[in-house]
Amino acid sequence: MRLVLLALRLMCMAWFWPVTQLNSSHFPNKRRHKEQYVGETTKPKHGGRVDLKMKKLDSTKSWLIKSEQLLRIDDHDFAMRPGFGGSALPVGIDVQVESIDSISEVNMDFTMTLYLRHYWQDDRLAFPSSSNKSRTFDARLVKKIWVPDVFFVHSKRSFIHDTTMENIMLRVYPDGNILYSVRITVTALCSMDFSSFPLDTQNCSLELESYAYNENDLMLYWKNGNDSLRTDEIVLSQFFIEDFQPSFGLAFYSSTGWYNRLYINFILRRHIFFFMLQTYFPTMLMVMLSWVSFWIDRRAVPARVSLGITTVLTMSTIITGVSASMPQVSYVKAVDIYLWASFLFVFLSVIEYAAVNYFTTVEEMKKLKRAKIPNSYNATEAMAFDGCFHDTDIDLTSLPEVASTPNTERNTQARNSTVSAPTEGTRLRRKNLLKQHLSFIMSNSYMIDSYSRVIFPMAYLLFNIIYWSLYA
Repeated sequence: MRLVLLALRLMCMAWFWPVTQLNSSHFPNKRRHKEQYVGETTKPKHGGRVDLKMKKLDSTKSWLIKSEQLLRIDDHDFAMRPGFGGSALPVGIDVQVESIDSISEVNMDFTMTLYLRHYWQDDRLAFPSSSNKSRTFDARLVKKIWVPDVFFVHSKRSFIHDTTMENIMLRVYPDGNILYSVRITVTALCSMDFSSFPLDTQNCSLELESYAYNENDLMLYWKNGNDSLRTDEIVLSQFFIEDFQPSFGLAFYSSTGWYNRLYINFILRRHIFFFMLQTYFPTMLMVMLSWVSFWIDRRAVPARVSLGITTVLTMSTIITGVSASMPQVSYVKAVDIYLWASFLFVFLSVIEYAAVNYFTTVEEMKKLKRAKIPNSYNATEAMAFDGCFHDTDIDLTSLPEVASTPNTERNTQARNSTVSAPTEGTRLRRKNLLKQHLSFIMSNSYMIDSYSRVIFPMAYLLFNIIYWSLYA
């Protein structure tokens, strides 16, 4: 009996075997395809388990979130501004100044790095959103939509930073409001006035304006008033920034009309300490060094001439160095007044010694004419050392006096009248009083050095008081 049952089972298995093979041949990859579909759209979690919740959050793989289709870019002509044919489009601006990179006096310009942000509304870019969250894009989408054509007036060079990608950000809100931000470095003109240089204060401005749209099409304005201009802590080597202030105005062009213009005004006050060390202190020392010659013996010609020429050449070098670092302006600067006045004092000290040497020579020549010179005296040898006659080379007291003449008597009386106090009031009213003083100084040339020791320092001190009170 058991054998009969076993035989029946074998016959049944043999009967159903072809049917099983047929089913497996028609649907061999059904389960494998299902696993592959699930695996491509989900991520494995915890040893191969699929998190279907992550699949729902990864919305970038849904065709509904494609930016061009979401914003309906292909459905509109973005070559035209929003609201074309209607009223002017308001575009708010705010600026954050990152740094002032350089200020050039020679080129009269400055370089500034800033974040420029634009705010406007374009209903064409509005999109439905249940969470009311904005969408942020980069420069690739900016090229496909309309953006304001703001440029910098009086700019020489400017560029948008592109490391590691272009520093451009576009943020679109569901209601169509747009934030467009770029990071720019711009070099712009600053008309500087160097009349008070280096004790000057410069007013510079960066001007923003639409290039193509006049006030009938586009209205530029500061987004948050005075708070629209923000700055980081900026430290400059030669300037102190006193104030940053935004302002607004209009610009007129004869062929295209009126345009809205925004101004970023800032005031720069120059630090004086650098120029005190490099220009003013060396100049003062050279002037004072030229006064040393007043205490050197008037007969030491090589010493006094060398000192005078050295100070003159040093002053010329200082003036040349300052002029090389400044623009070639056609007016006088404050530093030019100080340098050339100091150069004049140094030059006058050289002229002073020339006068002392000349009067000394004239005085000794007169003494030699009034005396009988012995045959053994050689005038050439007396002048060989320093170019002057010396009354100490001749013993004039042992020589016979020349007979007095009316001229010599008048000269003697003039000298006596200047040395001794006048006894009669009529002498004070003599018309040739000034001539007598000059004649006395010429006959006593050593007194020029004595007067110069007081006059030169006092005059230079007075000049410094007037100069610093006017410009400081």
